[in-house]
Amino acid sequence: MFSCRIGAVLSLRGTTLALALASALGATPLLAREMPEAGTAAAVKKPNVVILATGGTIAGAGADAANSATYTAAKVPVDKLIAAVPQMSTIANVRGEQVFQIASESFTDAQLVQLAKRVSQLLKQDDVDGVVVTHGTDTLEETSFFLDLVVKSDKPIVVVGSMRPSTAISADGALNLLDAVTVAASKESVGKGVTVTMNDYIQSGRDVNKRTNVVPSAFYSQWGPLGMVVEGKTYFFRSLAKRHNMTSEFDIDQIDSLPLVGIVYGSGNMIPGVYDAEVQAGAKAIVNGGTGNGSVPGYLVEKLKDIRAKGTIVIRSSRVPDGFVLRNAEQPDDTYDWVVAHDLNPAKAKILAAVALTKTSDTKDLQRIFWEY
Repeated sequence: MFSCRIGAVLSLRGTTLALALASALGATPLLAREMPEAGTAAAVKKPNVVILATGGTIAGAGADAANSATYTAAKVPVDKLIAAVPQMSTIANVRGEQVFQIASESFTDAQLVQLAKRVSQLLKQDDVDGVVVTHGTDTLEETSFFLDLVVKSDKPIVVVGSMRPSTAISADGALNLLDAVTVAASKESVGKGVTVTMNDYIQSGRDVNKRTNVVPSAFYSQWGPLGMVVEGKTYFFRSLAKRHNMTSEFDIDQIDSLPLVGIVYGSGNMIPGVYDAEVQAGAKAIVNGGTGNGSVPGYLVEKLKDIRAKGTIVIRSSRVPDGFVLRNAEQPDDTYDWVVAHDLNPAKAKILAAVALTKTSDTKDLQRIFWEY
């Protein structure tokens, strides 16, 4: 009798085999107690992630698959971007919106504000767990920092791009997008600030800069990445030390426009009239992207002192990729009432200055903001 029962059991497969065998031996099957009912696993709630598409290379297309640097940006709509990476559906419930369809060098301050407001609106919804922004790489670092400053949410915000169009043999956009959704859907990403997920790395949107224009490993931070995405799993190794998102004093819901901030790039034999042109255009602040330690040529010191005396904020940044500008080194910033950008490059200093000027024009307060953010 026993052998017959075992024989019947062995005709079963998989889970049924284990349950039947235990029953035939007179045991209460542990597996039966721990196994969820049929269909429960499929019903486990996946995170909801919204992809906001703005264009860029990740939505680009070229005429020749052998060309990775010659193509037209912002051609592929968001629905096709999503359809091209069906693996995202195993990670999250994904839907998309086409906010813009432009190359990122064409981004304006007005579009930055519009994008941030939409991100903020979405993250206030209970049915949205994270947002991914697809973006051109040329100004990706600026948009990432802006979102980091003004969106009051601890839900994941991931900005992603690609260095090669989808038509290239070695296209990087599909994996970057999959990784971005992975990070946006991860509970480990909560409170980490805006991140940039490209080339397997999870970078801080505040820290990261574009360092090259022709290879996938284009984005780099002198302080190192926050972590990595490896085979569909996020690994974090550090956190952002600066104020961001929920700890920020800025809120996109209170910002409808940004004051104009100009940048003058440092070099030998600079032209003083460039600063005058920025002021005449209405710049409320000028970022001097100086050489070395944010240096200002001797023949320009009086020009910048005069600009400041007439009401325009002067901010010393540096064109050097790494390091940071020391206050009262090279120039007596306290005496001249200038501000230093700390470790922010000119482009990021411009973003922080514009956001800060929506609240204050006091140079002491502005300097505090540059230290804290």
